[in-house]
Amino acid sequence: MHRREWPIKLGAVSAHSSPRFAATDLGAEGEGQSAFITAQDGLRLHVREYSARNASATPVVCLPGLTRTTADFDALAPVLAYGEPGRRVIAIDSRGRGQSQYDPNPQNYNLAVELADVVAILTALGISRAMFVGSSRGGILTMLLATAQPTAIAGTVLHDIGPIIEPEGLARIKSYVGKMPQPGSFAEGAEILRGLFEPYFPKLTAEQWLTAAKRAWKLENGALVPTYDAQVSQTLAEFDGEHSPPPLWNEFDALAGVPVLVIRGVKSDILSAETVNAMCARHPDLEIIEVADQGHVPILEGHELLGRIAGFVRKCDGVRKPT
Repeated sequence: MHRREWPIKLGAVSAHSSPRFAATDLGAEGEGQSAFITAQDGLRLHVREYSARNASATPVVCLPGLTRTTADFDALAPVLAYGEPGRRVIAIDSRGRGQSQYDPNPQNYNLAVELADVVAILTALGISRAMFVGSSRGGILTMLLATAQPTAIAGTVLHDIGPIIEPEGLARIKSYVGKMPQPGSFAEGAEILRGLFEPYFPKLTAEQWLTAAKRAWKLENGALVPTYDAQVSQTLAEFDGEHSPPPLWNEFDALAGVPVLVIRGVKSDILSAETVNAMCARHPDLEIIEVADQGHVPILEGHELLGRIAGFVRKCDGVRKPT
């Protein structure tokens, strides 16, 4: 059987092809501001930036999951940006998600292109080194970046993702990505999500399900549509419920010189407890937060969880850049 490989080769962002940057939507402090950056192939990519006036600490870059958007970091980003010390926090909508432009060629919804987009955004924003919060697919991108450009990473939070992805969970995700029914209202959308995910999130409130619906769909031309291009589902076309994607142990090992925090939902069917134990064996200083009664991915909210993440990020400020 042919073994699939994760693509990690990156082309350099040359001076004559530097991505273009344009700021817009200047929100009040705490809400952040939107900006759009032109990728090397001309696609417009959306970022949400939070930055305290006295920002001096290591920046944080937040990378969401496969179909997720910058909204997943709405609670975390202000805590990191406007705490002590102040810092820039950047959340990125991958191409075809959120406010980023949809790609006319769905074949570009792949890790190599998305990683190149991350590098282009970092270049445009003048960020040479940062702390990364990688949620699901965003964590995969972070591990790939650690291999391609190790000096870019000062530390990382792997949000319910690791070097081994459980095939059962991947099959479950494949079963609904790009195939969700169209709700007539956000309340109806909340019930759709509850029906799909309640076994993994049994204690969410009605308000939390409604918030989830408002992140999963957007109002467009009088109808609710997903906040991502349905063609993103093609990224899962090769995978079935029997075989995991290729392991990423080499990519995870590229994080050996920086602090790593793993956040795992106790009910996760993507990141197993066994994989976390194996990660600890290879990275003895790895820190773990387990979130009870939540699956893939745990919601980044709540004073205790956000406080622990903020404490970890502060720890990364003192990490020396590899030579």
